[in-house]
Amino acid sequence: MSHHSLKQATELPLDELLSVTSKLREQTFGNVVETCMIVNAKSGLCANNCDFCSQNTRHNSQIPAYPLYETQKLVEDAEAAADCGAMHFGIVTSGASVSPRELEVIADAVLIVSRSGRIKMCASLGKLDCDSLVRLKEAGLTRYHHNLETSESFYPAICTTQNWRERYETVRQTINAGLEVCSGALFGLGESWEDRADLAICLKELGVTSVPLNFLHAHPDTPMAHREPLSAEEALRIIALFRLLMPETSLRICGGRPKILADKQNMMFSAGANALMTGHYLTTSGVTPDTDRQMIENLKLVWA
Repeated sequence: MSHHSLKQATELPLDELLSVTSKLREQTFGNVVETCMIVNAKSGLCANNCDFCSQNTRHNSQIPAYPLYETQKLVEDAEAAADCGAMHFGIVTSGASVSPRELEVIADAVLIVSRSGRIKMCASLGKLDCDSLVRLKEAGLTRYHHNLETSESFYPAICTTQNWRERYETVRQTINAGLEVCSGALFGLGESWEDRADLAICLKELGVTSVPLNFLHAHPDTPMAHREPLSAEEALRIIALFRLLMPETSLRICGGRPKILADKQNMMFSAGANALMTGHYLTTSGVTPDTDRQMIENLKLVWA
C-alpha cells in the first residue's frame, strides 16, 4: 500500500492526484475545516540542538526569550482564540519538558478554560511522565501535541540531543493515558520521500488522530538557513501522500504555510487537508483568522 501511495503522490499529474485526495477528504470530513490556534507560552532558551529550531540557545536567534506565562495570561489568550472561532487552543512551551510548578500553572489554566466549554484545550510541553499526562487530562485537556518530526532513520541528521524513540514513547504513553494525540512532521529538512511515507505509516500504526504537517520556514540564524525551501507543488504532494496513507486521519496544515504554499494555500484542501492552524506560529508569522475564514468561505467549506 505504501509503495503504491508513494508512486501516486510523486508521479501522478498534480490535478489527477488532487482529484483523488479531495474525494478521500470529503468521504471522511465532508466540507468542514477544523481550526486551532496556539500561544508560544514559554519561548527560547532550549538546550536541545534541533537544526531547524530558532529556540535553540546554540543558534543565537534574535527571538524573544521569556519564562512561562502565568495562568491568567494563558486563560485570556484561550478566550481570545475562542472569540476568533477556533475549535482548539494549544499551550506550547520550549524546552525538553516543564517543571512541576509550570505544570500546575498550565493545569490551572486548562481547568478554568475547559470549564467554560468555549474551546477545547491542547498542550505541547515536551516529554511528560504518565502522572503529569493524567493530571492534565483530569484538568480538562483533550489533546496532547508531540511531533515525531521525521522518520526514525533520518532524525539523527537533524537532532542528536534527543532520541527519536523517546519521542515515540511519549506519543504512545499519551495515547495510553487516554488523551487524543496530535503528532506530525516538519518537511524540507533534507528527508527523502521514503522518510515521509515511513513516518505516515508509523503515525497511523500508533493510532494518532491528528497529524500536523509543517513546512520548513528557515530562520536565518539556524543551520537550516540556506536550505532551499520546498516548492508549493512538493508541499501539496506531501499532504496528498499523507491523505493517501491516512484516509481517515485529521491532517492539519501548520507552520510554513504562508511561506511555502503562498498563493496556493487554497489547494491544500484538495490535497487532502481538513484542518489548519490559524493565527501566528511559534516564532514566525501566520495568517489572520479573518483571512483564513474568508478563504474557507470562498471555497464553500465550513469553518469549525
